[in-house]
Amino acid sequence: MKNIIAVATIISLSASFAPKTQASTIAQNLCEYVNVDNKSKLRSYLKTNKLKIRNVFDGIQCNGQNLLAFAASRNATETGAMIIGKLSKKVIETNLSALANSELASVAQKRVQG
Repeated sequence: MKNIIAVATIISLSASFAPKTQASTIAQNLCEYVNVDNKSKLRSYLKTNKLKIRNVFDGIQCNGQNLLAFAASRNATETGAMIIGKLSKKVIETNLSALANSELASVAQKRVQG
């Protein structure tokens, strides 16, 4: 398995403060679930830690990319489609260019238009 570099710059958790080590662990786990395209594990991890993709999306980088671009680069269509469904249309529209040559581009386009 290739190494994945996960960087958590800022993670805002709903009602609690997460130390940097916990934020780094959260970012690493989210990146790994996207890397292997495991939607059920990703959903379960988010629910267990009371996280929402909308709240952590801006603060997580996987190999220098945001979660959505990382999913597109790894052809992680299931997790990518789930992320698209959870993000606002404005955020998806902003990141549409990063999805240009992937299967997720059509899913994102439908979400932006619909």
